Amino acid sequence: MREGVTTGTCAAAASKAAAMFAKSGEIPARVCVKNLEGREFCIEVFRIGDSFGVVKDSGDNKTHDVTHGLKIISTLTFTGKFGEIIFQAGEGVGIVTLPGLKIPVGEPAINPVPRIMIANSLREIFPFEQIIVKISIPNGSEIAKHTFNERLGIIGGLSILGTSGVVRAWDEKAYLESLKLELNMIHALEYREIFITFGNLGEKSLRKARNLQSRNIIQAGNYAGFVIDEAAKLGFAKIILAGHPGKLLKIAAGNFNTHSKVSDSRIEVLCTHLAILGEDYELIREIYDCNLTDEALRIIMQKLNRESYAKFWQNISEAVCRKCRERVNVNVNNVEFAAIFLNHEGKMFGNE
Repeated sequence: MREGVTTGTCAAAASKAAAMFAKSGEIPARVCVKNLEGREFCIEVFRIGDSFGVVKDSGDNKTHDVTHGLKIISTLTFTGKFGEIIFQAGEGVGIVTLPGLKIPVGEPAINPVPRIMIANSLREIFPFEQIIVKISIPNGSEIAKHTFNERLGIIGGLSILGTSGVVRAWDEKAYLESLKLELNMIHALEYREIFITFGNLGEKSLRKARNLQSRNIIQAGNYAGFVIDEAAKLGFAKIILAGHPGKLLKIAAGNFNTHSKVSDSRIEVLCTHLAILGEDYELIREIYDCNLTDEALRIIMQKLNRESYAKFWQNISEAVCRKCRERVNVNVNNVEFAAIFLNHEGKMFGNE
């Protein structure tokens, strides 16, 4: 599949083009920049006054990359002194507002590797001069609403990212790295209890159910197991999994990647715990024949008495916590677990 380039590579190329123009008046059509491993990327650039830009090309990952087709623009200001490269956030580039990320609070959200690539590219043209580099992304503020940035405390726009300089189709590693960054940020804010949900709807339901305004909620998507592992390593004292039973039932069976193509044990778990309660065959068979989790839950709520219903959810909650404890080895990582089962209106199926 065709590779693309990162926003960091684009920013480095745009900056180098602006430096070449400032040095000689040359207006390049293409410039070549290198990543930290020495791989070279030759990229088309365009001029806007004294600034230069690159149109971001995400290769065959364009359907998954919200930055595909955006313009990454670099504007250089020379202070007339010798000194370091100084980075500024222009239009559409975010500012870091929370601790725990790779960039200090108050700095533009231009990650360390892109900063090095930009600086190296500039130093090829101007070895010693102090240069202020302002990176802009028109429409970046709007596009940032569809990213993790706000959750990470990056306000006002997108981040300039990249470690290899290359974008590959659906980079799972990059997605997991975003989850690790968010966990680090939450830990740096001195939270020691964390809530894991599976998506936007789950987080909204949890906030409504518990009247939560705090920042210690992370959306794990289908990677609950990965988030649990990393949270335990960081030393969170309590991990609370919250969401619709459709996801949590899979974890009760020990399936920590909850993607439908990887695991599906929802109905089987419901039937198992009905059997543990001693419910009759007819009910278990009826649940087993259900195609949808919500359909099965509706029948269970109708058929069980109040005491059995409460015990049913208590047993499943204990199963979720037991599987989590087994995964992180609580003898090594002293973590407390809890589970909250929620419907889409923010009402709990059972008690935590």
